[in-house]
Amino acid sequence: MLDVSEVHKSYKSKHVLKGVSFQAQSGNCIGIVGGNGSGKTTLLSVLAGVLKADQGQIVYDNTDVTGNKKFYSSKIAYVPQENPIMEELTVKDNLRLWYKGYSRSHKAEEEEPYVMLGLKSVLRMPAGKLSGGMKKRLSIACALSNHAPVLILDEPGAALDLACKADIRAYLEQYCKQGGIVILTSHEMEELSLCDRMFALKQGRLKQIETGLSAEELIASWT
Repeated sequence: MLDVSEVHKSYKSKHVLKGVSFQAQSGNCIGIVGGNGSGKTTLLSVLAGVLKADQGQIVYDNTDVTGNKKFYSSKIAYVPQENPIMEELTVKDNLRLWYKGYSRSHKAEEEEPYVMLGLKSVLRMPAGKLSGGMKKRLSIACALSNHAPVLILDEPGAALDLACKADIRAYLEQYCKQGGIVILTSHEMEELSLCDRMFALKQGRLKQIETGLSAEELIASWT
């Protein structure tokens, strides 16, 4: 279980996160919605260990892991909005660079994220020649280099075609069924329909909202 408690984050005089708290169990898909500039990316960056919270606590499986770099490197996979891949390298070399399990994993090959995400046939292709959707798949596979039990995604379906969105959605469903925790931000109804728990971030505070809301109801939850 992941237990986030009273997380605060400020930039100079701007208090972005004001005591954010929530819990996520194995198999949960957590959706976080909010307006532009509401602090969603800041929250995900704190959860992923990219930013340090000013105060608050993160507990994983009853262990306080706040500020523990080893925890973030072994338990958290983070996919930011911008694809963090090396475009001049091949897909295979990107996986070798980021993906700790690529050459020595004990998993069967067909269970590896890069195979499940449809990258096996393009391993020799330069990453810069991939479509936007394939780059996103590669970013997810690289993020899961540690076979992490927690996957954090910032707008995973932004600017992707319908086929790629469907494939990524199918992968996330499988990831949760296998006991992983997914935490994502999105403005896309199809992606949010994956979530079994939903939260709205408004004025630095997080409140739980119902799942299955219409677009208008979602917007009303943070305005």
